[in-house]
Amino acid sequence: MMKNNEIVKEEVVRLLEGIHEHDHVLRMRTFIQHGKITTYDHCLRVASMSYKINRFFKLKSDERALVRGAFLHDYFLYDWHKKKAKFRNMKEFFKLHGFMHPSYAAANAKRDFEIDEKEEHIIRSHMWPLTVTKVPKCREAVIVCIADKLTSATETIMRF
Repeated sequence: MMKNNEIVKEEVVRLLEGIHEHDHVLRMRTFIQHGKITTYDHCLRVASMSYKINRFFKLKSDERALVRGAFLHDYFLYDWHKKKAKFRNMKEFFKLHGFMHPSYAAANAKRDFEIDEKEEHIIRSHMWPLTVTKVPKCREAVIVCIADKLTSATETIMRF
């Protein structure tokens, strides 16, 4: 008998339709996201958490868009810890990783996969409210935004 987490993982993998095995995506395994968690594992956790939130609250979201957008939300493909956090003015401040990486992730996802407008919106809005003008406007984007905050907090505090 399968455990619930195993069932969730199987469903997430099915909905990803092979994205999780793409050569560029596998590069995310070489970058640390939070604590000791790789960007790849973080994205898989956010996709799973998003799936669970949707199912638990019976939100009836588009699960394919939800899981794909969640998995690709941090598909920026660089080590954000190596970028110096220097800024002399507000223009430079808004170029820091926290503000810019959703755009990089969306551009990479559009380049490497046939993501639709909803999936792109999920990726671009996942950092709200930090990215104040990128408000989540569909239930899938709201779910991913929440799942990312919960997952990130857990990874950072627990230092997995």
